[in-house]
Amino acid sequence: MTASHAIELVSVFADGPGGGNPAPVILDAMDMSSDQMRAIAKTYGHESVFVLPPPDAASDFRFRFFVPNHEMEMCGHATVGAIWLLGQLGRLPRDEIRIATLSGIVQGRFAQTGVEISQPKGRLDLLPDKEQSTAEILSVLGIDGTALAARPIWNASTSRVKTLIPLASVAILDGLSPDFGKMERVCEQIGSTGLYPFAVSDAEAGIFDARQFPKSSGYPEDAATGIAAAALAFGLLEMELVSAGALPVRVRQGRAMGRPSEIRVRFESDAAGAVQGCWLGGDVRYAP
Repeated sequence: MTASHAIELVSVFADGPGGGNPAPVILDAMDMSSDQMRAIAKTYGHESVFVLPPPDAASDFRFRFFVPNHEMEMCGHATVGAIWLLGQLGRLPRDEIRIATLSGIVQGRFAQTGVEISQPKGRLDLLPDKEQSTAEILSVLGIDGTALAARPIWNASTSRVKTLIPLASVAILDGLSPDFGKMERVCEQIGSTGLYPFAVSDAEAGIFDARQFPKSSGYPEDAATGIAAAALAFGLLEMELVSAGALPVRVRQGRAMGRPSEIRVRFESDAAGAVQGCWLGGDVRYAP
């Protein structure tokens, strides 16, 4: 890395002072190696995004994402943060852009009131070997079956598989103390990149609380996880806890870490009213 690789730290999805998920953003990263990129993520201890020229005329930029342990196909909050920073610096060719990622093309929208990115229609799958998988999940979270809400556990994805675990209350969610030594093994067994327990906070207002425990990112918990929130929104739609034409789904995360965050998810429907995907977004600011 040379002196030209300035690192800007932004806080994404912040919901009040000290909130949001930090994201190091590195612009003009075209001559950086994968090892250099991962070293930055390891130094900062957060998902980091690297902005490169587009691979072809179908996109405006190419983004790469690293956590301390490996490269990721897609990272929602880092994408939102990078678009916001590019907009603040006047480096967007237009307010609506297309970004090439390892998970495919992601659309982005920039406005002074916030940034949104697109995600495809979510996929939901029941757990393999349901009884055994549920027992393993409860064990790693340190709870028993009475802590669960009367709803299914899903493996859900828009860009990466997250396991949606419905809990009976926000108090139970806040009190979780997982066994992180078991996290990677359990996620491998169920085909997930992280556990995403959630609870209903205010169903009428579309507010839900969640926590994200990643499989093997190099840190135990995320303050805000856009991809997981998008997957959760489709799970909530399937469970009829939200509707496609109502208010945006508001997913609160990070409070247990002292980093309150809020991710907003809007469903996108075609002319016939069928849901085709979603837009996720929220507030971004420079990190202190």
